[in-house]
Amino acid sequence: MISEPEMAGEFGTVDTHEVMGGFDREPAGVRRPRRPWLWALGGAVTASALWAASLFLYDVGDRKPDLHGYRLGQDPCPAVQLKSIGVALAPREPTTKVDSGLLNHAALDQIQCLLPLRSRAGTERAESGWSIEYTVGIMVALHKKTDPGAEFEARRRVTDVGFDPEARLETVPDLGDKAYLLTRDESNAELRVVEGGAVLSLTLSAFTQYMSDDHGEVDAGEGPDIPDLSPYRSAMISDMRDLMSSLKR
Repeated sequence: MISEPEMAGEFGTVDTHEVMGGFDREPAGVRRPRRPWLWALGGAVTASALWAASLFLYDVGDRKPDLHGYRLGQDPCPAVQLKSIGVALAPREPTTKVDSGLLNHAALDQIQCLLPLRSRAGTERAESGWSIEYTVGIMVALHKKTDPGAEFEARRRVTDVGFDPEARLETVPDLGDKAYLLTRDESNAELRVVEGGAVLSLTLSAFTQYMSDDHGEVDAGEGPDIPDLSPYRSAMISDMRDLMSSLKR
């Protein structure tokens, strides 16, 4: 289930309070001169100990993100089924060649592909020449050297045409570490997920297309309205879960 849309300015400031202890109080009635050099030495030792502990606990210099079993040994795009979208909207077009590019690198493994869906224009297309077509875009990036979490948050409203402060965001619970659905307009919806070092996205797009058998100039007229994609969000989430599971096998 998708939660309510996030509102702008959702991140509030966090108040911090300094906690004062009574560790340096003198016993009642006793006044002893402090030794500044001992105080400074104790502070330096404490700071050094905390710094060393932080290096030991967090391994700042060599901390690699957890890939949670994700692998990109070969191109997964031809095997993506899109079962839920196929039932709710249209199945994959089996005869169309899938264009994809697989990158394998010591720092990053990445795949991107575009999967056309079978047209359901039918009689309307034959009569008017117009059809409504759909495609699904898949992107998987496995960050093996640096944690992508901060970048994932920073790009929350970045679309394929740049930063869009008006883009609609909806959080998706129980999917990876964090997930949200980004909607720029009714013709484009993108589901984004981060889990450890893995970042995945599934984009559903709709567009109109005109085809005519005439070779001369034809007045195509006004095309059909692009349908709202919001009814297919549950199907997108279901197919994303299938994709995530398939990449861990």
